[in-house]
Amino acid sequence: MAVNSNDIEAIVRQVLSSMDGKGVSSATPSASGFGAAGRTQYDIPATAHCAFLTDIKHFEIKEFPMPEVGDDDILVKVEGTGVCGTDAAEYKFDPFKYIPINLGHEGTGTVVKVGKNVKKDSAGKPLGVGDKVVTCMIFHEDPSITMFDLNKQNIGEADVYGLIPDDDRHLTGWFSDYILIRGGSTIFNVSDMDLDSRILIEPCAVLIHAVERAKSTGILKFNSKVVVQGCGPIGLICVAILRTMGIINIVTVDGNDQRLEFSHEMGATGHVNFMNYKGVENLAAAVKDALGGELADFAFQCTGSPAGHSNVYKFIRNGGGLCELGFFINGGDATINPHFDICSKEITTVGSWVYTLRDYATTFEFLKAAKRDGIPMSKLITHKFALKDINEAFETNIAQKGLKIAVMSE
Repeated sequence: MAVNSNDIEAIVRQVLSSMDGKGVSSATPSASGFGAAGRTQYDIPATAHCAFLTDIKHFEIKEFPMPEVGDDDILVKVEGTGVCGTDAAEYKFDPFKYIPINLGHEGTGTVVKVGKNVKKDSAGKPLGVGDKVVTCMIFHEDPSITMFDLNKQNIGEADVYGLIPDDDRHLTGWFSDYILIRGGSTIFNVSDMDLDSRILIEPCAVLIHAVERAKSTGILKFNSKVVVQGCGPIGLICVAILRTMGIINIVTVDGNDQRLEFSHEMGATGHVNFMNYKGVENLAAAVKDALGGELADFAFQCTGSPAGHSNVYKFIRNGGGLCELGFFINGGDATINPHFDICSKEITTVGSWVYTLRDYATTFEFLKAAKRDGIPMSKLITHKFALKDINEAFETNIAQKGLKIAVMSE
């Protein structure tokens, strides 16, 4: 039977897809076949759709002409994007005064077009059409920062796609069917990772950064007894990272039994539901019992609750450590007694907020290690919605009906 070139191309794509398990991108390959680098060429539509937050609790799907791809730009067909707590806060209150904005910063997709100057990603890995990618920071004030700088600069000094103003080319957030990555951005080729893992990269980087901050105290060790307070996606990812590091004495604290039970799948060895205890002293006693009769060597405070921050000091032994990472936005003031909570106990405290560029590289290795160790990270993604149903996705997130909510492009 005669086989023409188009048939051969289709067979090759099918074989490659079965080898990597990721499937063929929904961007349509053209009949023109493979490009010079061996990558499939894609037909690109004349327009793109973006979900714009145009008012409190209201997204609109807007359609724009597909922008020109400049010499240093990359056009990506979006596959999926996680809903972050920052997105949910902006949806509910607009605390950052971003409206109208194309949100979405936990996204991933397939490169469908690159400018002539684009050859490698931010880590020096070859990058071209067909590769799966994620973005990190957009540096303006210090573009010389590179992947391998051991810098202390976190993302607070840079921009992030999905949290930047709209412009005349649009496609600035991952809640879209296409996103235009401008020259000067950081981008990583993560074609060796499955879709769910790629959606989880950004939130996992937040926890990698927090754990690195915790390690800087010199207190967090293999045999440490650790408390993780808060079993939303952030706290659960924290547990998984600690477990892959070899820490096995991990107790979770939350008010939701289902989330507490799930924390054991992530690697927790005990849990305490604070709803069952009246008063912080009784709660601290329960945490101590769950840790085998001793208070924690280290605690991670992963909630945005001022009461949670006030309580967590009571769970930590004299000379112990605390990483506070729950307050991504201003959640209000917390009341502590500096003498009893910090000074007399000599607690070493570090704060953590988002991540540095270098943390992304560590995150890739963590997700591969978690998969190798059998930690079911993909179970964190409990709901997936189409882009057109993004308002429902956000309402599901706010109602806490699941863990990580994702918006998928069609």
